[in-house]
Amino acid sequence: TYEFDVVHVNASLFAETGVREWRYPEEEVAKLADPSIKMVCLVNPSNPPSLALSQRVANQLKEIVAGPNPDLVIVTDDVYGTFVPGFRSVAADLPHNTLLVYSYSKHYGCTGHRLGVIGLHDDNVIDRMISELPAAEKERLAKRYGTLTLEPEKIRFIDRLVADSRQVALNHTAGLSLPQQVMMTLFSLFDMLPEGQAYKERLRTIVGQRLDLLLEGARMKIAEDDKRAGYYIELDLLAEAERVHGKDFADFLEKEYEPVDPLFRLAEQTGVVLLNGGGFDGPEWSVRVSLANLDDLDYLKIGHHLRAIFDDYAQEWKASRGV
Repeated sequence: TYEFDVVHVNASLFAETGVREWRYPEEEVAKLADPSIKMVCLVNPSNPPSLALSQRVANQLKEIVAGPNPDLVIVTDDVYGTFVPGFRSVAADLPHNTLLVYSYSKHYGCTGHRLGVIGLHDDNVIDRMISELPAAEKERLAKRYGTLTLEPEKIRFIDRLVADSRQVALNHTAGLSLPQQVMMTLFSLFDMLPEGQAYKERLRTIVGQRLDLLLEGARMKIAEDDKRAGYYIELDLLAEAERVHGKDFADFLEKEYEPVDPLFRLAEQTGVVLLNGGGFDGPEWSVRVSLANLDDLDYLKIGHHLRAIFDDYAQEWKASRGV
């Protein structure tokens, strides 16, 4: 939409053959050291792999901001953070560079209410960079925000965000409604109580149980990771094919079928609908499963269905080889 030049930072590490770590290699994160990269957009924990950043990557980010790219703006969406014990946001390590986005929708199951907040440190690189813009740019911005104040150059970036959420001249009606604000306040107060913390632990237990049941049914292996949120899981079917039957089987799948074929088979034969990981810029042969929506035993059934589809492919491959 905005014609940005996009540089991808890929979580491409494997724990072993056929088992993805969904972790960022050092050389991938190092791309952000280039000062021509102005902003990094981060979902932490990630979606769909559902993993919080490792300490190694967090430290590398701090080194990049402290050194070659001090004006790097980090936009971090931490919506799944409550599902990871001991979660620490990038905003805690790099408060001056980070725009923190959080939604109440996942933790409290209130997606339809569109409840969210954006946080920015009072002392931040964005306001400083705006103050250092050329005179022509300042004049353009003064014209844009001139309906709000006689001194538009003094408007903070966080307030510009609110104004830009509607037409700037309608700033007085921007933001969330009073009922939405009350709901967020009640959620936040509940979270500060012992009952709120117990609720958080219960949610982690629930998604963990569902993940175990899914993997039990599918007989698939994932990397052990203590920073796993488990709200979603992304299963790389091609990598699993190589792990179980070798590279020849994986090559057979790629040659004979489209990446979405397993999803169509699954839907047609069992009525189960999963999303393709390629739609999230993941591997084309991966599938995304949400662990937040169904009853626990449904995930065991989904796992069984996935394994049955997988075994069908294996039988076709063996038949093609005369085995």
